[in-house]
Parts: sequence; structure tokens; C-alpha cells
Amino acid sequence: MTSTRSGRIGWSRRRRPTALAIAAGLTVAACGGGSSGETTPATASHAAGTYADAPCPSPNVPGVPQLDLGPDFTCGFLTVPENRAHPQGRTIGFAVARVKAASASPRPDPLVYLTGGPGGTGLALAPTFVKYGLNRDRDVIFVDQRGTLHADPFLGCPEVDGFMAAATGMSVQAPSTRDDDVAAVTTCRNRLADKGADLSAYDTTENAADIADLRTALGVDQWNVYGVSASSNLALQLLRDHPEGIRSVVLDSLVPPQAVLMNQFWPSAAEGYRALFDACAAQSACAAAYPHLADEFTATVNRLARQPLSVDLPGSAGQPPRHVVIDGYTLANLVVALSLSPGTYADLPATIHAIAGGDGTAAATALLGTLTPPGLVGYGLTYGTFCREHAAFTDTATVLATAKTALPDFPDEVLSLPPQVPRIFDECSIWDVGRAPASVHDPTHSDVPALLMAGTFDAVTPPSQADEAATTLPRSTVVRFPGLGHDVLGVSDCARTVMLDFLDHPDGYDSGCVGSVVVPTFTTR
Repeated sequence: MTSTRSGRIGWSRRRRPTALAIAAGLTVAACGGGSSGETTPATASHAAGTYADAPCPSPNVPGVPQLDLGPDFTCGFLTVPENRAHPQGRTIGFAVARVKAASASPRPDPLVYLTGGPGGTGLALAPTFVKYGLNRDRDVIFVDQRGTLHADPFLGCPEVDGFMAAATGMSVQAPSTRDDDVAAVTTCRNRLADKGADLSAYDTTENAADIADLRTALGVDQWNVYGVSASSNLALQLLRDHPEGIRSVVLDSLVPPQAVLMNQFWPSAAEGYRALFDACAAQSACAAAYPHLADEFTATVNRLARQPLSVDLPGSAGQPPRHVVIDGYTLANLVVALSLSPGTYADLPATIHAIAGGDGTAAATALLGTLTPPGLVGYGLTYGTFCREHAAFTDTATVLATAKTALPDFPDEVLSLPPQVPRIFDECSIWDVGRAPASVHDPTHSDVPALLMAGTFDAVTPPSQADEAATTLPRSTVVRFPGLGHDVLGVSDCARTVMLDFLDHPDGYDSGCVGSVVVPTFTTR
């Protein structure tokens, strides 16, 4: 998920320097074209989808030319019913980008890359993963899922983006912040509905049908499916409901279908907290500098829940000064959000210790670094998925009771607001898209080879979630990557090596490099 100020989406949108800070968790425009071993016609039809070649989106990510799709990409557009319950109704579409295998003897089965969010753009990640060599042995197909940046329609919410930016200067716990959030979501919802969007059709069920239709429309006999974060759930539902043509699956930072995320978010956070504190205790310098880190963290969350801290940051590098407010929820959620961000986790013990002593400068600076640039998120898919498939299956009282079991020493005013999506129940009452069938939470039973990758520091989709998914996947293996957070493929050469070997040898791959992955050394001050 993608981490933002109030956490609206957080499954797979990590923060990275420069272009990658924008690319993480986004979806890419549709490119097609021929691949080794298959024939991809310029226009191909399927019972529920029609594919046509099209120019690659330009720009791919506005203002970031280094993420443009170069001549090695071919692109296209898949047109599908917006709501398959009304097949003669409105049609929508989304972009697809394809890059050929680098090998002179490519494998015949391509890889389809499904990014997270939900609501991120996959095409934005395509240039980076080509640099990483993801297309070493086979073609790779990147998808902008329905409602995302290079889809038609793009269900963005500038109103919500504006609220997110302003909310860094507010207490998330404050009723006035809730009112501003609700106003932004209401305005966006009304605008999108007035344009004719059937907002109830933007969910994982329709999304999985789209991806199944894409394989057929491209003329692909067999492919391999990669899904990260929210799209690990998409990949598992695709495997469950549309297993045809799936040779193998790679699932990164897992969300198993049986999970109701609003109930799971605080227990997952607690698992991430424990991993952090145990890792600090295992390093002599960190243990000596912060011998009571867990207690400091809990006490500070409680104190800030009662009395939020205001931090004024000076302007720098052309940026204006910023006023930041950190309450108990914000601090608790910040640790979760930073598990999505490579290069920041090593500073977390020092950041917690500093704010425990009253200095919130590092925490405020880190908080601003978790903001997603505006104009990139397809909130229609975000809310459609969260509201129909998760919030509709629980309530605030259940979330609080589950959270109290996991974190009994945290205050109720914090635990009643789920990490990443603190006002999701208020927002979903406005979005008003109903409840998905209960079958959306059926586990995926399959003997298709599956690689399940988890970072031990992930506080959003921790390793326990991969273990849960593996119980119904008999040909699966969970591979844990020490000291990594969310989206291990994006940050680890070892993860990419393991995945590429798995794709070539699903029943006999080499994961030996994991033994050389070490927990980062925590900074001390």
C-alpha cells in the first residue's frame, strides 16, 4: 500500500529518491506488441475485452522525463466493460506497456507486473525495472489497472490530494481534520459520479477479470504473474477465479484474500514494531543507546494522543517552511509508513528516541517524506477496493477490539483509527459502493508454483501474511528477507535474483543469496 499523511493508500508505494519516489506503487500505460513465442495482433478481440496498439503515454509521469517509456517499449489499450453485470453498458479502458526480453533466446512465457496501491500506476515503474533487468529472460508486461493514471477514465481526486498536503499541519485525531477529509472525499465522489463513473465497478473482482481478458486479448498462451502488496491480493484472486494460462505466480508483501484489512492493520503494525525493537536490541550500539525503545515508543504515542506536538521546519532547497503536527496516531502510523520506504528505516530508533525527548524534527521531516506527489493516485480504485472488500466486512468496534488485543497499551483514540486509512469508515459511507460478495474473501487453493516474498521489517504486510497465504498453496515457498520492509523486489538485488531464477526453474530455484542479506546498522545519536 502506499503511505500518505493519513495513510489513504499504503500497500506498495514506497518513497525513493528523485524519480523513484514518484514511481513507487504507480501503474504504467499499456504497450503491446509481439513477443517471442506468441503473436500479438494489432487489434485482438476477446469475449469481454478488445486490445488495440496505441502510442505509449507521453509523458509517462508528468514532470519526470527519466520515467518516460523509450523505444524499447510498445504500448496498447485494452477496452473492457466497466461493470460486467451490465455487459452492454459503458466501456472503459487501461494502458499496457510491453518490453521485449533482453535475451537472444527468450522464454516463451512473459511476466505480467501488477503494482499495488490499490490505485497506483504500474507504467511509472517500467523504466526502473527494465534497468534492474526484470526482462532478462522474458518479455514483461506492465499494466495501469482500471481507474489509474493511464486509464480512461482516470479516477483521480485532486481534492483528496489537497487535503493530504494540508493535513501535515493538522492533528489526525481532531474532529476538524475528519471534517476536512470528509469534505474532500465528498467533493471528489460527487464529481466522478456526475461524469458517469459506476464507482461500484472499481474493485478487485472486476480488476482480475480485466487482467484475465488481457492475456487472452494479447494472444498469450501462458504467462507468469507478479503482484505486490494490494496486487498480491489481485494476483491471488486472479489465480483463484481465472487460473487459465497462469504458469507461476510471484507474490511480494502479501495481502491474502481471506484478510479483512481494516481488522489486520493494527496487528500487522504490532508485528512490525516488534521486529524493529528486537532488531535494535540485537545490535549492541542500538541497544546501548536506546535500552528502553519499545517503552519510549508506547509512552510517547500515549502522550502525543493527549497533547500533540507542533514542529516548525525551516525552508530548504527552494521549499517553504512547514508547520507539522504530530499526534499519537501520526507517530504510530509513521513507523508503519516508514517500513514502506527504503533508506529511512535505519534512522527509526533515533527518531523515536528524539521525539520521546520532545524533539520532533526528525519525525516531522520523515513524515513529509512519506507524501505522494499529487495527481498520480486512482482513488476510485482505492476506495472501491477498500470500501467494498474490507470496510464493508467490519466496523469500528471490531477494529478497536482487534487492535487492543495486539497493542493493549495504546490509547483507544489511536487504535480506533486504522493505520494508513484512519477515517476509512467515514469515507466509505460517502463513497457508497456497497459490499462485495463474501466469496471475495475465499482463500486461493492452487498447485501452481508460487514464490512468496516478505520483508521482516514490513509493518503493513508482515511475513505472517505470507505464511497465511501459503497454507492453501502447496507448491509455494515463503522467502523472508532480513531487514527489508515492503516491496522487496523494488529494493533488493537478491530478491530480483531469486525471482528471476524462480521464473526459470519454479520447482528448483536458488534462494541462497538471502543468507547474505543483513539487517541495516541502526544510527545512534
